[in-house]
Amino acid sequence: MDYGIPRAVPEEVGMSAARLERIAPAMQRWVDNGKIPCALTMIAREGKLVHLEKVGMQDVASEKPIDFDTIFRIYSMTKPITSVAVMMLYEEGHFQLNTPVSQFIPAFKDMKVYANHGDAIIDAEREVTVKHLLTHTSGIIYGGDWVHPINDRYREATFFTDDLSHMVNELGKIPLLHHPGDSWNYGMSTDVLGYLVEVVSGMPFAEFLHTRIFEPLGMVDTDFSVPEEKADRYATLYEPTEDGGIQVMENIPVASGPLSFFHAGGAGLQSTAADYLRFCQMMLNEGELNGNRLLGRKTVELMTMSHIPDDWQPLWRTGSGFGLGFAVVTDVAETHTLGSLGTYSWGGLASTTFWIDPVEDLIAIMMTQLIGDSPFHPQFRVLTYQSIID
Repeated sequence: MDYGIPRAVPEEVGMSAARLERIAPAMQRWVDNGKIPCALTMIAREGKLVHLEKVGMQDVASEKPIDFDTIFRIYSMTKPITSVAVMMLYEEGHFQLNTPVSQFIPAFKDMKVYANHGDAIIDAEREVTVKHLLTHTSGIIYGGDWVHPINDRYREATFFTDDLSHMVNELGKIPLLHHPGDSWNYGMSTDVLGYLVEVVSGMPFAEFLHTRIFEPLGMVDTDFSVPEEKADRYATLYEPTEDGGIQVMENIPVASGPLSFFHAGGAGLQSTAADYLRFCQMMLNEGELNGNRLLGRKTVELMTMSHIPDDWQPLWRTGSGFGLGFAVVTDVAETHTLGSLGTYSWGGLASTTFWIDPVEDLIAIMMTQLIGDSPFHPQFRVLTYQSIID
């Protein structure tokens, strides 16, 4: 199949074939121990694909093996794609990063903020800007199980429908967790950006992604839904069981049907490893792939630098800041693993992950379908970097 970039012998780009062979057995052990259903691992260096392996089952019950064209729910790996869409419109002069979102989405005018641990509601000190949404510093969250009235409001709301304007209007009614720009909190900011793309571009969000990103990059299997003719390639989603195994997940988050998701800019896409490699290679190429330029070099540079203080990051991601749609390594030692300064990355709810390392000219992608902890991610990172021999 076509991966959008040529293949190469690992040694041609400074990697060891023998060392790369350590990856598949390590992933196979996770499968054999019943911890994950499958794993597809992919590594590219210097614009060449040097590692592609698959282990396990796309569907365990039917014993259908995973394949290189298996389609996965990528969940939050949608966010970098949405962020690129936003920055394409930014490059066209439609707004600045400090432009208030309310100029395009009136529901975000005169926002309120929870104060004193939720005991009071006050006026926001400043407006939510495009940059606040891109950096997850808007005060918009996902909601959680900790005691706070904001979580009750998020549980009561009906965010995900086929109408993105409904989602933003619902969010506009809920006070923010903190004043915009005062803290980093992961949440639905990128979903709001999906609607922003729709308003600014004048076309449906899904159509913008198709015409401006997927088609130019050759991402033929990336969409908010999986067509019937590709249904046999769609991986089953699993979750952990109490006894340490896995089971099929019945109530799939953000799904609007068995083969489709809501058009959520933060979590709605399904894709293949090959398609996502094209996207990553475009970013590593500073905005261009195979003669199709989506972004300028300076825009990619701005997106992939950290825009927040390091101490705003949660404890589970030390040594990283956050850019315009990506986590960014700011202190390799504090990440407690191998890597490089400036490496940018993100992952998805179903344990998919990717990272792009401009220093080593390297891309790594791992796909599986398990909602739960992902201890295999740091293992895959170590196994990738230990293969570099130049």
